[in-house]
Amino acid sequence: MPTADLYANARDRCEVALSRTEARPARSTMITVTAARARCEADRSDERRRRGIRRSPLDGVPIVWKDLFDLAGTVTTCGSAVLIDRPPETRDSTLVRRTHDLGMVTVGKTNLSEFAFSGLGVNQAFGTPVNPLDSALVPGGSSSGAAVAVTAGIAPLAVGTDTSGSIRVPAAFTGCVGFRASHNRYGPNDFRALSATLDSVGIIARSVQAIRVLDQLLADEAALPSATPLRAVIPAGEWVDDCTAGVRAAFTTAVAAIRESGVSIVIAHLPSLQQAQRLIDEHGTIVGADADATYGHLVSARSRIEDATRRRLERNAGRRERVAPLRDAMPVLRRQFTSELAGAVLLCPTVRHEPPRIDALLASDALYDASNSSTLRTTMALSYLGTCGVTLPVVGADGRARAGILVSAPSGHDATVLASAARLASVGLPIAGGAA
Repeated sequence: MPTADLYANARDRCEVALSRTEARPARSTMITVTAARARCEADRSDERRRRGIRRSPLDGVPIVWKDLFDLAGTVTTCGSAVLIDRPPETRDSTLVRRTHDLGMVTVGKTNLSEFAFSGLGVNQAFGTPVNPLDSALVPGGSSSGAAVAVTAGIAPLAVGTDTSGSIRVPAAFTGCVGFRASHNRYGPNDFRALSATLDSVGIIARSVQAIRVLDQLLADEAALPSATPLRAVIPAGEWVDDCTAGVRAAFTTAVAAIRESGVSIVIAHLPSLQQAQRLIDEHGTIVGADADATYGHLVSARSRIEDATRRRLERNAGRRERVAPLRDAMPVLRRQFTSELAGAVLLCPTVRHEPPRIDALLASDALYDASNSSTLRTTMALSYLGTCGVTLPVVGADGRARAGILVSAPSGHDATVLASAARLASVGLPIAGGAA
């Protein structure tokens, strides 16, 4: 775990983080760098250390925030050129203040898909964060900058949001560990939500353990031991069958390693998941309807929103009434999903395909939109069912982590899903980057 104990001087670590924000691969990662604030917080951490006082195990550790969270003195852009001329915020978001109280050092705010409304991570206003595995590929979104900030060494912990895959997808595409917390796990959301119905806070790091430390401090909940008996269910049907050959092979190899460690795994049809997907296919998404309610007015205005964002908003115009059947069915399906798992965790590939090439997407609106939909198809349905989840980066046949194995559990089972992910990361999975 990258705590302050490993570093004699928080200010030195802060300077390393700030210098990395200037490195060429990271220049599109940060929208705002709060250098003065970071240095001040680091100096105060060092002073506490000299006095033998620590606020938490993370005192002095750098952290970055997706630019949906308010930082006093900065503009919250939501990744859009439309909002860059707004006045600076006068106070921090609640969760930012809580990490400040833990002694953490805020380095700045990370880039994202415009309005957090895409799973690809492309941003033409602020630049697209560079995928560390291959600069030609999308980094995944919407929390693209959060994932790249971790891989670039700017901060060991990045906080973002996940509506329909926005933490899990970029973590899988860039070789990180990503955790989608249950809705309101850390208190009421006060970031700029895309969908108040489904938005959750998420954390990206290099390891499960790093996420568990921050989660325990924010949730004020004791962690379950990693040795907790583990059972897993793989959903039968499209969630594995529709994956590319490479993703399916990486998942199959990972599942074999998990079985060899003694974990009980069954393949089963989950009617709740299947019905959730049918409803989404028939009526559209709650996310789309909520996005229309929040940002739909920008379509008719002469605004500077990106073409891809405009297309998605236009496609979801007037969908608020159409998704009523989804809202009505959601509580029942969530209870059914919990009953069907019966204490087990769900295992499936995080995304059904490898990250697509940026140039190919920008050359074809149809391909761009289809890729966005396919990228989010699995995580979208699981968000609708309210799951919390951890994606672990799995190495493919080429030795690179371009796929993720997703461990999910019903809402409120966060400690279970984190303990399960820690267990899986310790059983010899072909995981890149030491995800334990």
